[in-house]
Amino acid sequence: METLLVKNTAVLVTMDDERREIINGGLFVRGNVIEQVGPTNQLPKTADTVLDLRGHIVLPGLVNTHHHLYQSLTRVLAQDNNLFDWLTTLYPIWANLSDEAIYISTITGLAELALSGCTTSSDHLYIFPNDCTLDSQIRAAQEIGVRFHAARGSMSLGESDGGLPPDRVTEDEAFILKDSQRLIETYHNANRHAMMRVVLAPCSPFSVTPDLMRESANMARTYGVRLHTHLAETLEEEEFCLETFGQRPVPYVESLGWTGDDVWHAHCVHMSQPEIDLFGKTQTGVAHCPSSNMRLASGIAPVLAWRDAGVPVGLGVDGSASNDGGHLLTEARQAMLLQRVAPDRYLSETPGGRGGFGGRPDAMSARHALEIGTRGGAAVLGRDDIGYLAPGMSADFIALNLNQVAFAGAWHDPVAAVLLCQPPSVDYSVINGKIVVKEGQLTTVDLMPHLEKHNAIASKMIRNE
Repeated sequence: METLLVKNTAVLVTMDDERREIINGGLFVRGNVIEQVGPTNQLPKTADTVLDLRGHIVLPGLVNTHHHLYQSLTRVLAQDNNLFDWLTTLYPIWANLSDEAIYISTITGLAELALSGCTTSSDHLYIFPNDCTLDSQIRAAQEIGVRFHAARGSMSLGESDGGLPPDRVTEDEAFILKDSQRLIETYHNANRHAMMRVVLAPCSPFSVTPDLMRESANMARTYGVRLHTHLAETLEEEEFCLETFGQRPVPYVESLGWTGDDVWHAHCVHMSQPEIDLFGKTQTGVAHCPSSNMRLASGIAPVLAWRDAGVPVGLGVDGSASNDGGHLLTEARQAMLLQRVAPDRYLSETPGGRGGFGGRPDAMSARHALEIGTRGGAAVLGRDDIGYLAPGMSADFIALNLNQVAFAGAWHDPVAAVLLCQPPSVDYSVINGKIVVKEGQLTTVDLMPHLEKHNAIASKMIRNE
């Protein structure tokens, strides 16, 4: 098998159980698996490929746990709307999606993620008008070379039945389940170091029926795949669930079998302490999407309370139309900064607690945020082979050049500088032992022709042509 040697790094951040940060560190890879990690002088002297990364910081690849890649076609629309108004504005545009649009937008979105330090991404594709398929998204992910969890989303509860989406963008539930089974049997790989896994992901409480939620959970557990959906994102969703199902969002999904260590939910902004404790007890995961939550004014998620309760937490950039970007390193920075200004309601409940809305500058450190973006995301996706750098782990890592103006004056703590300073694009990204980004450029696809086609498709969709 081909070997790869990384040497002479300014610092190598392992995120291993000891959280080692190795000065002048490196690693040795055989095939797609890390064989050695340590100081450069303790590693082999040569390999088939050698990366001399002096002046660079190396970190585990970041893990994106929630996205809607097709939304890169509709950025900067509905700029001042909350979630429900934003969705009803965009549903008619998304009804013009084609299978080519799914493929091109996936190429574009995953390229953006890869350049930002993401090596593993899930994507939640829940709208399938016209000839759209998840197969084209999977093909695009294979071409880019990103480790991918393809979530077969769905919407079945249209306006005529009391749901939010228009009927023309919903699907028949029997077909959804049949197609979900086909995709699992065709693409899901449960093996360690797998590049492709399939997830079942009915869209949200306001766009699918309880029956589809139950049947999807049954199928997922029969096949041993994971479950994902949106949950408790806004107060409007909470009102919908109370009026429609007579329960708050979390008790509602619990009643349908949607808690457990094979489930993760996106957002979860509006949760009570008992609901947070339930997620911790059942090891139900959460994808935290701070930029989207701010863009749509959904609220500030209780990340510190999740962590205190033992809830698995990862990062998600969410859709490129509710974030308008897909830079995962920036998302880690947003998570860190937002928790520092979050209402300090938990402290206010303790004797002598400060409380109020002043926030805490020590609420989340840069290292804490990086941990959520690496080990945290791996745990949420149920992976024991990514998220940190150690022998036996998948060879997924990134490198950033510290010799640039953004890091000037910060070399005394380059690990914190990655987030406290303005996060740049990565200089190198290695995924499954292969160099996907080299000197800041993708190696797997010629991006410009895809961007030209992407912009042409986006213009036609928005003009409704």
